[in-house]
Amino acid sequence: MASRPPTRSPLPRQVNTQTAVLDTHHGRVLCIADIRGHLSVLNDFAREHNAVAIIHTGDFGFFDASSLEPNGINDRTLRHLASYTPFIPSAQREDLNAQSIDAIRSVVNISLLSEFPLLLSGQVKLHVPVYTVWGACEDVRILEKFRQGTFAIDNLHVLDEATTRCIELGGVKLRLLGLGGALVPHKMFDNGDGHATIAGGQGTMWTTALQIGELVDTAQRVYDNTETRVLVTHACPGREGIIAQLALVLKADITISAGLHFRYATSYNEFSVQGDYEGFRRKIIAGKQGFDRVWESVRPQVEAVMDDHQKVLMDKALSVIERVPPVPSPSANEEPAWKNCWNWNLCDAAYGSLVLDIKEGRISADLKSQGFNFAYRRSATTAQTPSQPNATLPPSNISQAPTTVPTPVSVVAVVAVQSPPPPASAPIDKGSPTAKINGTNPNATAEKAEREKAKKKEKKERKERERAEKDKEKKDDKDKKDEKESGTPQSTTTPVLPESGSGVTVSSDAGPKSPVTETGSSGVRTPKTGKPPRHPWTIFMRMPNGFNTTDAEVKLFFGEVGSKIMKIHWPAANPNFAHRAKIAYVDFEDEESMRTGLEKHAEKLNDIVPQVMQATDKETREGAGRGTMRGRGRGGGSYAARGFAAAGLTRGGLKGGNGGSPGDAVTATQAPAPTPAPAPAPSAAET
Repeated sequence: MASRPPTRSPLPRQVNTQTAVLDTHHGRVLCIADIRGHLSVLNDFAREHNAVAIIHTGDFGFFDASSLEPNGINDRTLRHLASYTPFIPSAQREDLNAQSIDAIRSVVNISLLSEFPLLLSGQVKLHVPVYTVWGACEDVRILEKFRQGTFAIDNLHVLDEATTRCIELGGVKLRLLGLGGALVPHKMFDNGDGHATIAGGQGTMWTTALQIGELVDTAQRVYDNTETRVLVTHACPGREGIIAQLALVLKADITISAGLHFRYATSYNEFSVQGDYEGFRRKIIAGKQGFDRVWESVRPQVEAVMDDHQKVLMDKALSVIERVPPVPSPSANEEPAWKNCWNWNLCDAAYGSLVLDIKEGRISADLKSQGFNFAYRRSATTAQTPSQPNATLPPSNISQAPTTVPTPVSVVAVVAVQSPPPPASAPIDKGSPTAKINGTNPNATAEKAEREKAKKKEKKERKERERAEKDKEKKDDKDKKDEKESGTPQSTTTPVLPESGSGVTVSSDAGPKSPVTETGSSGVRTPKTGKPPRHPWTIFMRMPNGFNTTDAEVKLFFGEVGSKIMKIHWPAANPNFAHRAKIAYVDFEDEESMRTGLEKHAEKLNDIVPQVMQATDKETREGAGRGTMRGRGRGGGSYAARGFAAAGLTRGGLKGGNGGSPGDAVTATQAPAPTPAPAPAPSAAET
C-alpha cells in the first residue's frame, strides 16, 4: 500500500549511456555482490583476478556521516548493518549485537559502516571501472545526488533505470542494464524519501513500478541486436517472477543477481531447474498475481496523481507484468529464454565471486565459492575406535528376523574387534551433548542411527544364541539319555567366553545380571544346578576368626583399584563352626581390575596379613585336588562357566563327574590361570 503517491517526474531526459572499449582481444570481468562498504578491497579483487572491470550487484555501501543522524538509518536497519559490517571482527559483532540500540549508536560511526566517504574524498581510488546497482541497505539521499550530478567518482558507474553502459572487449559488446533495490510488492507504489522513480528511506531502498517502466523504456531506446544484454539486479530472478518477466521483456541473454546470501553461488537456466516448461510459466504467473493484488488495491489513488510521463512508464511496467510465456502450440513456440537465458546468483564478496573470461566472442565463466563447512559433522559425534569398550561395530547388511526374546537396546554393549570384555557396569555411551548447529542438534540423527545399528546387531546375536541353544538342548537330551542308561549323573558342558573379535554381544547394565528365562522363550535356559551364576571377577579373602574391618578399609587395602570394587560380601558365620576363619568376597568391575588387585594389594590389613586369591567354585577345587570326586551331585562346571552357559555362550564341554579342570575354560582375552594359593578358595555361594 502506498504511504504517499509518487512525486511528479521532471521532463523526460535523454538516456545516460556510454560505451567503454576496454580490450578488443581478451578481457576478464569480475562479478561480486554485497561488498558492504569495504570499497578498498575492490582494487585487491581486481588485481587478484586480473580483471579489467567489476560488476557489483548491490549493498555497495552508499552511506556517509549524515546517514547516522536521527532522520537517517532507523534502529532495525542499523542493528542489521552492525551485525554484518566487515569493519568489526565477528566476535565483537556478536557482543555488540547483544547490546541495546542506544549502545550500538554510541559505538558505530561511519568508519565502521562504509569507506564511501573516503572514496568520495579521493583517499580511496578505483583502479578499474566498477558498475554497480544499489542494494536493499543504502541511503537513498546519496543515490539521488548521483542522479542529480552532485556526486561523481572516477571509475564508478551507478546503473539505474535511466543509466546504462556498454563494455566492448574480447569481441563482445556487453550492454549493462541495472535495477537496484529489494523487490517488495506492497512497496512498489511507494517512493518513501526518493524522488521521481527510485524509492527508499531510513537506510533501505526498494524497487518501484515506475522504476521498472523506465528501465524498459531505456532498454528499448538503446536496443542493438549486435549486443549481448546483461541484466544486473539485486533481487534474484530465480525467486522473483517479476524479475524473470523483466528479463524476458529486456531480451536479456545473461542475468547477474544477489540478495540470497548463500555460501555458494549458483549458475543455471530455467530449463535446468524447472521440471517442465509449465513450471517456468507457473513461477511467472505467481509473480504476476502478487503484483495484481497490490495494483488493484492502489490503482485509483495512483492513477489520480500520475502525470502523462508517469502514465507512459506505468504502462511499460504493466507490460512487463503481462509478459507471460505462451503455451506451446502450432501457432506459438516456447519462450527462447527458457533455455537460452543464463542466470548467475552470487554469494557475498567475502565468500566468492564470478569471473567472465571473454575472448574471441566466447564468454567463459569461473565461479568460486567458499562453500559450507561440514567439519562439524566430525565433531558432532565423538569418533569411536575399536579400543573403546562401547565402540559400536558397523551394522550388518543382512536383515535378521525378530526373535521372541526382546532385549532393550539400552542394555546392550557390543564387544569390539580385538578388545577385552566390557566392564560389567559400563553403561552404553549415548554420546556427549553438543552445541546445536543452525538451530538443530547434530547428535539427534547420529543417536537414532546408533540405536538402529544396535537393534540390528542385537537381533543377529540373539539368532546366533538361539542356534547355540538348540545345539545345547540336543546335547543335554543326549546327556540325559546317557545318564538314565548308566545311572551316573553327567556334568554340564563347560562353556567358554566368546573369543575377541567374534562380534558376540554381552548384555550389561549398571551391574552384572543373572540370566533370566522368560516364559515361552527358547533363548535362555536355567542352569541345572539351580544356583544363580556368580560374578566372574571376584577375589576371596580369608582373615583370622574374630577379626573386624570395614568395606572402606578393604578398598584401601586394594589401593588404586579400590574404586573398581562393585560389592564386598561378608558371609554370615555358621554357629556350628564358630572356630572357622572370617571370609569375604570382593567383586570387581572387570578382569583387569581384579588381576591388578591380586598383584598390587597392600601387605597388611589392620596389622594382619589376609589370604588373598581369586575365588573359584567348589566343583573346580574338588576336580583339581581330589581326583574324580564329584561335587555333591550338583553337576560340574564353574559358576562363571554356568553363567555363560545360561546366557547361551557355550562351546564344547566335558563329560564325567569331576566338573572339569581350570584349563578347560578359556576366556575371550585368554587370561592366564589364577595366582597359585596354599588352598583353593570357596565360592561365595558355598559359605
